Amino acid sequence: MKHRPADVALAVKRLQHRHHRALSQALAPLGLSLVQWDTLRHLHRQPDASLHDLALLTFQTDQSFGSLAVRMAERGLIERVPGPGRAVRHRLTDEGARLRTEGQDAVDRVVESSFSALSAAQLQQLGDLLDTALGGDLADQ
Repeated sequence: MKHRPADVALAVKRLQHRHHRALSQALAPLGLSLVQWDTLRHLHRQPDASLHDLALLTFQTDQSFGSLAVRMAERGLIERVPGPGRAVRHRLTDEGARLRTEGQDAVDRVVESSFSALSAAQLQQLGDLLDTALGGDLADQ
């Protein structure tokens, strides 16, 4: 067997780490961290998401995401609005939407460069294989 599962898992982790470093650098001129941009991206896709949902989508605990959301609201990137019961919903502000768009351009450049050695067919195959490996665990559809 050329690729043992543990070796493939390590390669996925290395690629993820490379992406995190490159994305952090690309987003820094916008004054955004990767998790802040990821929050903006998810709110663009899911307006009025709850704190808990956003925490799950951004791989944070509820407590750490709550602190992040407060800082992002203070900066004018998101707004926190009352939801049903004690729930708090989140929405993009105009500034948050602008930075999400600019950040998306930076993210696209990084990941396109990262996968540039793959043909279009190989990239599709890799995506299909990852979808299969993840099974139903695609939290961000």
